[in-house]
Amino acid sequence: MIYVDIGLITLVLAFLAALYSVGAAVRGAHDKRPAWVDSARRAALVVAPLLTIACLAIIASNLSNNFNLEYTYRVSSLSMPTALKFTSLWGGQNGSVLFFGWLMSVFVFFLFVREWRGNRTLQPWVLVVSMGTQLFFLVLTMFFANPFARLWLGAGGTPIAAVFQPANTLAWTPPDGQGLNPLLRHPGMIIHPPMLYLGFVGLTIPYAFGMAALIGGSTASDAAWIRATRRWTLVAWGFLSMGLLLGGRWAYDVLGWGGYWGWDPVENSALLPWLTATAFLHSVMIQEKRGMFKIWNMILIILTFCLMILGTFVTRTGVISSVHSFARSSLGVPFFLFTATVLIGSAALVIWRWNYLKSENRLESPWSRESAFVLNNVLFVTITFTVFLGTYYSMFSELLIGEKLTVGPAVFNRLIGPQVAALVLLMGIGPLLAWRKSSPHTLGRMTWRALAFAGVVLVALLSTGFTAFGALIGFGAIAYAGWITLEEIYRGVRARMKLSDESVFTAFGRLVARNRRRYGGYVIHLGVILMGIGVIGTTMFQQETQRGLRAGESIALGDYVITYQGSELYVPEAEPDKTVFVGHVLVSVAGGPFEAMTPYREIFQQGGGLLPPALRSTLTEDLYILFMGEEGGFGTLKVFINPLVNWLWIGSVVLVIGTLLAIWPSGAGARVPVRAKDSLVVGEAGK
Repeated sequence: MIYVDIGLITLVLAFLAALYSVGAAVRGAHDKRPAWVDSARRAALVVAPLLTIACLAIIASNLSNNFNLEYTYRVSSLSMPTALKFTSLWGGQNGSVLFFGWLMSVFVFFLFVREWRGNRTLQPWVLVVSMGTQLFFLVLTMFFANPFARLWLGAGGTPIAAVFQPANTLAWTPPDGQGLNPLLRHPGMIIHPPMLYLGFVGLTIPYAFGMAALIGGSTASDAAWIRATRRWTLVAWGFLSMGLLLGGRWAYDVLGWGGYWGWDPVENSALLPWLTATAFLHSVMIQEKRGMFKIWNMILIILTFCLMILGTFVTRTGVISSVHSFARSSLGVPFFLFTATVLIGSAALVIWRWNYLKSENRLESPWSRESAFVLNNVLFVTITFTVFLGTYYSMFSELLIGEKLTVGPAVFNRLIGPQVAALVLLMGIGPLLAWRKSSPHTLGRMTWRALAFAGVVLVALLSTGFTAFGALIGFGAIAYAGWITLEEIYRGVRARMKLSDESVFTAFGRLVARNRRRYGGYVIHLGVILMGIGVIGTTMFQQETQRGLRAGESIALGDYVITYQGSELYVPEAEPDKTVFVGHVLVSVAGGPFEAMTPYREIFQQGGGLLPPALRSTLTEDLYILFMGEEGGFGTLKVFINPLVNWLWIGSVVLVIGTLLAIWPSGAGARVPVRAKDSLVVGEAGK
């Protein structure tokens, strides 16, 4: 197929363009020749369109059922729906590496497509670092995971995968492909991997600026590189957040274990850079405002980038057993070498430029916003260390004692829960503290209402017989932080309304427009608080039962009675490679009328399948029913009650809205001041 040849050619051209861009940028920076830097920039811009053509070639092969292409044979089949053939681009290892590199090229394209008017001294080294990372993924794609390998038949009819035809072989096109992994056929997989990958590759941009500042020497001493990458970091963090949340929803809808987060190694590997990136987003405020923590911010962005590479490594190599991991491959060695090079090289740069990274000020009081940010960062780092150690404990134990030991979800929850509760409390306290110095008396005066509200919540819970200590602490922290966050927003809105004729909605809109970063952050905090309600409910109060039933028999859990009615088997016309096994049940709540529900199983011809639940959702809980199958006249039902789980999804939406508010550029309306009713122009309310 001609498009396969075109895709391979554009992949090679992209590799050469990236290689030239790195070399030209180095020469331009070393010789102080802007023409070479501009040439490097133009070469970097070429990579994205070239990789776009390469990706389209793979998609065309999947859509046309070109099973001579080994990648199409592995991830597609005649019976697969068209949408899944499209998304199969990132459904297998080789295609996902190409897709990852393409997304990175898109970020680099938008970074350099506009002429740089500021930070010109950083530009060549930003090019070197960002395009050097791009080059690494192109090397992986070309030499270790090339999706353009074709199938050939060797002597004795043995299939061989190779980009170019080996000697004494014939081209071979199988009659059908193996099809996509059943776990990846859920609609959530159309959007979850791209969101996660966008978050990963987006973290390359702030890292590239940080390293460029270090290489430049004097530029490391100011916050210019942070200001230049603030929105890029938020965008990457937002995509990574959405990727994690969508992954949780996918697990809830597909994996059939009644939850959304199982501390799976790949889940954790994606969470680790999110944790350090979140710490970085908080910590850089201190450098911008007070010229402090320059070394710490460099360390955080280096850790974030290295953890991103490590997460990609774990996913692609299968080094740790996971439902997400692709098969073990030859990618392990290059990933390990690249990660080690990045870590050692970055640390060497920090040590080399140590004198430029000295703080301009010191902490003046434990009762200050700076101190709150320090504690915030300590907690994020300790959580990161806990997750890292628990995730890779099996590797460490196998290396040290020859036995593979694992850390289960209960251990993670027990260790991380108190640290997250402390973070939630800080979310409430932090905004009330002044820069430099506050007083405990002032803080107490500003928080007594929040403390009273938290006390009322705890008394109300205790009065209903609620005695779980950990949950009481968690709900108390959520009530405290939620009140303060809402009160901060209310103060700003009330101030604008008091000084003008603006309505509540107009005042809120203009307040946010004038300081998107601050109030977007408050909305993000509200999202986290709402998510916390769902996490506590499902972690501490989930109920479950499982039982085999004959038709007409019932099972009870909580206020629910579930009656099994029988099963049926059918093959969907649109997907003849799978069989759907449906269980019919009737559900009664607290003795009320029965409601029909149909949990089912999907079983694929090539093996494996999906186990989607039947859900009955309210704000207070989900009834989550799984049909495990029928044997000997007994249908097996597994039933969960997941309290408050929908607050997790509601909070996720609020978090995304807050992220968009914080990222969105300020328009002309953002500069409109508050006008008092007597026409006196005043400053920003609530600032």
